[in-house]
Formats: sequence, structure tokens, C-alpha cells
Amino acid sequence: MTRSISLKSALALAGALAAAGMAQAAPLTVNVEGIEARGGKFYVGVQTAAQFMKEEGIAGEIIEAPEAGSRSFTFDLPEGAYAVSIWHDFNANGKFDTAENGRPLDGWTSPNAETLRAAPTFEQSAVSVGAAGGGATLKMIYPE
Repeated sequence: MTRSISLKSALALAGALAAAGMAQAAPLTVNVEGIEARGGKFYVGVQTAAQFMKEEGIAGEIIEAPEAGSRSFTFDLPEGAYAVSIWHDFNANGKFDTAENGRPLDGWTSPNAETLRAAPTFEQSAVSVGAAGGGATLKMIYPE
């Protein structure tokens, strides 16, 4: 059986496909330096403003027992701003551990990490991804 569609439907479909093509992905490359081989799990999270500081994210990766050194992660995302956060749960308890004064006891980093003195805002943690992509180089912070 042959099925046909009207010219109006075909044009609408072509327009929808063209609009979908305009929202093409661009690479976000996150370079992480200073990773320590402490075992546990190493989380890389990328979030939209609506997802920020929640459990869901638009992209991410989990590494079991990372090796010491540097590592790069690349995610294909639509253009926009994204929060990037890195967490090394080296005791593998599934919780971001903090001292009573709020100081992190796990390894971590994010954009502007060196200047943060409290929980970050989305804007402080955001990286811009344009048509050509975007990127950030982040240095891990570990408790002593």
C-alpha cells in the first residue's frame, strides 16, 4: 500500500526537520588536572540552570578508581550555558562529605573553584558553549 501526504504536510515536516538541525550539538571539553589516585568514584557532571544542584544532569561520566594525573572529557551539547562540577568520592560512600564548618572533605572542583567561599551559584559554575563549542580547564582541590 502506498501512502501520500499533502504538499502542506510535506512543507511542515521539512520545516520541522530544518529547525531540528539548527539545534546542533557542539563539543564541551573539560580538562581536569591534579587528579589523585585515592580510589573510589570520580564524577563529572554537566547541568543546565534548571538542573543545577539537583541529581539530574544533561551529561556526565563516572570513573571508577581514577589514576593520578590529568584527564579530558568531551560532551556534545546544544549551545548554551552549563554548570560543570567534579567530585571525587574517594571513600565511595556516595555522599559529598563536609566538615562541621562546611569545608569539603572529598576532592572537588568547578569553574572559579579557587574563589568560592560558599556554595556556588549557577553563574559561578557555568561554562558557555557556542556554535564552535566551549571548554574549561579545572584543577582538583583535595583536603589535606
